[in-house]
Amino acid sequence: MLGLDACELGAQLLELLRLALCARVLLADKEGGQSKPDEALEEEVLDEAVPGYQAPRRKSVLEILQLDPGDASLLTYKRVLLGPPPPVVDPSLPDVQVMRLTLLSEQAPAPVTMDLTGNLAALKDQVFVLKEGVDYRVKITFKVNREIVSGLRCVHHTYRRGLRVDKAVCMVGSYGPRAQEYEFVTAMEEVPRGLLVRGPYVVSSLFTDDDRTRHLSWEWGLLICRDWAD
Repeated sequence: MLGLDACELGAQLLELLRLALCARVLLADKEGGQSKPDEALEEEVLDEAVPGYQAPRRKSVLEILQLDPGDASLLTYKRVLLGPPPPVVDPSLPDVQVMRLTLLSEQAPAPVTMDLTGNLAALKDQVFVLKEGVDYRVKITFKVNREIVSGLRCVHHTYRRGLRVDKAVCMVGSYGPRAQEYEFVTAMEEVPRGLLVRGPYVVSSLFTDDDRTRHLSWEWGLLICRDWAD
């Protein structure tokens, strides 16, 4: 029978298999006031995203690899789930690097890509245009450099004239370190349409996880138009 450490290991490894369940939470700001601080919004989102979910106790990749070295079947299981040993990376790099977000739409004239490796402050002054009524997906490209990241999620709070009008939480999942980039594509969604939704917005985005680590946060401008040419 597996011991306690092996059971905890099973929870940690199974967490790697928990692939994305994208939950869209649409909620108008019921307080009708100004936006809350980022930390308060993050707490609210984490509490609502997966009700009752408790993250497994964190273990490093090295700890997992060293558990029960004499159990051949468990060693094979770990190799399948964890892959090769994590690469040696620059210690100055963060554990999770969010590289870019890309809008995927067959109705768009070209892919719309947001580079997240440069000057994030400049993104607030850029305008990303969406045509009303189009179907789209968002591809998230990121890297995990050293340790397993559990329950990675992307949170977007959308504001118009200072009021929060939308909140979206995308569950990305749990991943182990590797040299190659990961790509996660969200479920298909439709841009709202109509005179009332057209116009400029400010989106506050956050990448976080079960440990509530703020891997990346930034703001960017969004414009919903009648047509791409607008």
